[in-house]
Amino acid sequence: MERVILVDENDEEIGLMEKIEAHEKGILHRAFSIFIFNQKGEMLLQQRGLRKYHSGGLWTNACCSHPKPNEKTIDAAHRRLKEEMGFDTELIKAFDFKYKADFINGLTEHEFDHVFVGYYNGKIEYNFDEVETYAYRTMERIEASFAEYIDFYTEWFVIAFPKIKEWIELNKDGL
Repeated sequence: MERVILVDENDEEIGLMEKIEAHEKGILHRAFSIFIFNQKGEMLLQQRGLRKYHSGGLWTNACCSHPKPNEKTIDAAHRRLKEEMGFDTELIKAFDFKYKADFINGLTEHEFDHVFVGYYNGKIEYNFDEVETYAYRTMERIEASFAEYIDFYTEWFVIAFPKIKEWIELNKDGL
């Protein structure tokens, strides 16, 4: 049984709950999202596996998941990046955000999301159980596609995209 870390509005741990139950009840829990860029500045997108418990087949950032109980969020980010996309790289903590999104299957994501950024130019050997395919796209191309194809992206990606774009603009000299 996979459990998630329940948190308050300040990301202070308040308990544990089985992952599906937390999503059925829409309880705030800790999560992370990883945004990976290549040397050309293109963002790595993954198309979620069709068998995922929600948002299957939608496009999103390189990796997202939940830390396990007693696991540091950064350690979980490295673990899941390797498990999903088949590589690891240095990750920089960018920012946090909270969101709540209801899905047609009755589940609700209510997450305190820690966002990490990394750079990678090597080979990708993704996990076929997690990912259908992947692609690198420019920020401009992704943003332009929102006008016509917003429903092809995960809820959290649409929320996080302008935040990551702003963060990159503010931090471009320090990267």
